[in-house]
Amino acid sequence: MDIKQYLNHRCQEVEQALDQLLPPIEGPLAGHVEAMRYSLLAGGKRIRPILCLAAAEALPTDSRPLLPVAAALECIHTYSLIHDDLPAMDDDDLRRGNPTCHKKFGEAAAILAGDGLLSFAFELLARPLATKNISAGEQLHLIGNIAAAIGPMGMVGGQVLDIEAEGRQIELEQLQQIHRCKTGALITVAVQSGAIGGGADRRQYEALTSYGEQIGLAFQIVDDLLNVTGDSTTLGKAAGSDAARGKATYPALLGLEATRRQADEAVAGAITALNGFGEEAEPLRELARYIAARRK
Repeated sequence: MDIKQYLNHRCQEVEQALDQLLPPIEGPLAGHVEAMRYSLLAGGKRIRPILCLAAAEALPTDSRPLLPVAAALECIHTYSLIHDDLPAMDDDDLRRGNPTCHKKFGEAAAILAGDGLLSFAFELLARPLATKNISAGEQLHLIGNIAAAIGPMGMVGGQVLDIEAEGRQIELEQLQQIHRCKTGALITVAVQSGAIGGGADRRQYEALTSYGEQIGLAFQIVDDLLNVTGDSTTLGKAAGSDAARGKATYPALLGLEATRRQADEAVAGAITALNGFGEEAEPLRELARYIAARRK
């Protein structure tokens, strides 16, 4: 299959859903909504929502009723980027090739834009889903999974550990914990959400969870590599920022070659996890290969 064509098609679906679901820029809160839309609709790979849709496809089932869930995952991801870019955090000026939200609208507006996106995501997740594959109890399970993945034991906790590790020597096990929480948890729960929404049985759910865990690891390892080997124009954000801030990364701990091997092993593990699925899971397999080969 042509993974670039698949990603382009899915990205257009997600972009359209985001544009339609978000409030319009009007009324007394027009400035706030503009800041939310500025960061959310500034482009990006949309990997997390696409993973959600592709996981449902793999079962196989119609993934279109899960577009609000996919959109919610992207809202959460974008909220995390807005807050990560703030001066108190990573202090970045560029995101997706554009000025970061706080550079465009100011720090207070950026914080509130992130808060707005996070809250709106759960509004989307709580709406009735137009699918026969999911009960109210399963939808609650889906929402609970996402809340846990982005909370103190997940993405937020990973950010805390990442900040605390700056300028310090840490062990590989500690680095893996940071990345499992900071990056891997949201990617894994995106796949799990597609599994739940697609009516996965226990075996399918466990296999897709394993796939999500491995692909989340691969994604962060490649991110670490690109921060060393990429350039700011291609990445759309500052290259070399990890080293400048003394961040714990795979290249800093293992070197470039060993880091590349770690990424390849994670991708191979992700593809192996899909052995029980048919050709409907081919987009997931190709996504794993794409993540390993990406340049931005």
